[in-house]
Amino acid sequence: MTNASPGTGQEREDTRWLLRLCLCQLFIMLVFINYSAILPILRQEWNMSNTRAGMIFSVYQLGYIASGVILSTLTDRMNTKLIFIGAALWSAAANLLFALYAHDFTSGLILRALTGIGMGGTYMPGLKLVAERFAPARRGRAIGIYVGSLMLGSSLSLAVTGWLSGLYGWRVAFICCSAGVFAGALLSVPLFRGYRPAPRARSASGYTAEVVRNRPALLMILGYGSHMWEMYGMRSWLAPFLTAALVGWGYGQGRATGLASTIAALLVGIGAFSTAVTGTLSDRFGRTATIAMVMFSSGLLSFSFGWLINTNIWLTLTVGLLYGYLVVAESPVFSTGLTELVAPGYLGAAMGLQSLVGYSLAAISPTVFGWALDTFRSWQPLPGINGAWGLAFASLGIGGLAGPVFMWWLRRSPESLKMANGRR
Repeated sequence: MTNASPGTGQEREDTRWLLRLCLCQLFIMLVFINYSAILPILRQEWNMSNTRAGMIFSVYQLGYIASGVILSTLTDRMNTKLIFIGAALWSAAANLLFALYAHDFTSGLILRALTGIGMGGTYMPGLKLVAERFAPARRGRAIGIYVGSLMLGSSLSLAVTGWLSGLYGWRVAFICCSAGVFAGALLSVPLFRGYRPAPRARSASGYTAEVVRNRPALLMILGYGSHMWEMYGMRSWLAPFLTAALVGWGYGQGRATGLASTIAALLVGIGAFSTAVTGTLSDRFGRTATIAMVMFSSGLLSFSFGWLINTNIWLTLTVGLLYGYLVVAESPVFSTGLTELVAPGYLGAAMGLQSLVGYSLAAISPTVFGWALDTFRSWQPLPGINGAWGLAFASLGIGGLAGPVFMWWLRRSPESLKMANGRR
């Protein structure tokens, strides 16, 4: 970890290193939610229900969990370089296989799961690299910028896939996304030049006491799980929602699909700014207070956004911009808070547990969302009002409102005084 004073040469070097890491992640994230951009196409091409389409979202998260938990924990014992680069190459290859060989629900399910396995070894290990390099006083901002690059990469994943699919078909689009990930893996190699993993600090109390029985850390992890339930459900179904809305406003299916991907990319991409801002604010105003305020606001929007499908297009887009800004804003604050509640030698293991909880819930929410669409597709609470999308998005709001409850418990916990500099 570097503890440079503001304005020093070391701080400038740290900033350059961080920006290079963010650039690598922009390329690696091109396969992250590219499936969402082509879901309306594949749902028709493969004759899938909304529930089955949601299952392909969910199995991707299950693949992420399978590798994320294991690989995050291994960063406490293995060189993070091998994990990070190897996982990126795996996800690129799996996405390429999807482009070449996926032809129905079953093949898509298997190959998308393999892509998730690769992605599980990039985000959390990269996050640990940032946490090791930056001292607590600057960590919130640094992690906020890092997570912001992931949000921007997610936006590009939608935009590039939607654009290329409209021009050349979805298979060519997926091949190009894989090429981008291969490029990101190669660009990351210089980042590790001279890299030495931080020495593991031994603890007599061991993993059980440092992680499993660490009540503040577990509350932070549960809050993160609530956040992931809301965020991944929203991001997974945002492009299909906008496609349905545009068709309702008179657009043809093909044009609606491409335009929806572009709009969804904009709404997701705005999170790149919110995470950087929120991470900085949490350095000043505290982790739990920042999380609670943002999640309460995004939760209210989850309960209301789906009902806008039959309303004015500009109203939907305006609310969607605010929704996209808030639904991801607290993400880096959870990760920063966890680094301050767990002994450094067990941070990888704690991040593995965070991945398990967070991505388990992220795996479930898209399927629940699709189930709500199928179950209530004919329901109209009022004449001309489509209730299915309203209820589907409301299912995400449960997570948005649960997060502040966990933060309230954390603030009341005497053990939370462990958090660095008293940040609560």
